[in-house]
Amino acid sequence: MLSNTSLPPSHHKECSCVECSCIECSCIECFDVCVELGNNLVLDEVSFCVPRGVLAGVVGPNGGGKTTLFNVLAGLQPIANGSISINGHPPGSAKSKISYVPQRELVNWRFPLSVRDVVSLGNIKAGFIIPKFWNSDNTGVEEALRKVDMWDNRDVLVSNLSGGQRQRTFIARTLTQQAEILLLDEAFSGVDIASQEGVIDVLRDLRDEGKTILMATHDLNSLSDRFDEVLCINRHVCAYGQPESVFTDEVLTELYGPHGEMFAGHQLGQHNHDA
Repeated sequence: MLSNTSLPPSHHKECSCVECSCIECSCIECFDVCVELGNNLVLDEVSFCVPRGVLAGVVGPNGGGKTTLFNVLAGLQPIANGSISINGHPPGSAKSKISYVPQRELVNWRFPLSVRDVVSLGNIKAGFIIPKFWNSDNTGVEEALRKVDMWDNRDVLVSNLSGGQRQRTFIARTLTQQAEILLLDEAFSGVDIASQEGVIDVLRDLRDEGKTILMATHDLNSLSDRFDEVLCINRHVCAYGQPESVFTDEVLTELYGPHGEMFAGHQLGQHNHDA
């Protein structure tokens, strides 16, 4: 069974412990969280603390538990052991404060909805049998779409959007939900570099407004440029902290096994183009 390594403290001095209970600084707290799927231990004693107003990257190998972690934080997956606090509340009672954008392949892009329709869905409350979402709070929908620079595409079907435009649309939907926490799972899958930077700019603006954002990614090269902090996970937490400090040779090996050696000595944000 895997176990947690000791976690480096966050660069937020007032929130340096995974058991921190300071409500002003602590947004997401996980302590010894375990998740079992069938007979498999998918998350093993996962502990970390994310302060409010942070844009954090989540990295790790395929099958390392990133999606499961997001499902747990969103209140969609029960835990077998441990505890989770979202702004001082359990995930189940904090769902209204969380917006989850799943992996692109989990979305049925053939469903005939326009950009405006998708964003309007964020306003729907449980209990409507035939919701006329296109008539709901158009002011909030327009504001959200303008914020992510998608208002001019409001009547375009989502099936006709580029990868970056789709992500902007889903981020706009989270804005109509007035969520305090955004979880984005593999948001850059199939998205070109230029569109990625546009999405990151939107996320930075949301972070500056006090939103807390976790985004799973496989791109190690851009971590230091894009994220305040990084959570490294491979069924357990290998490290958590600032991108420049967490990627030691030991952590890379713990994340990716022997293949992690190829990253040894690699400086984040820099590519080696030497032959």
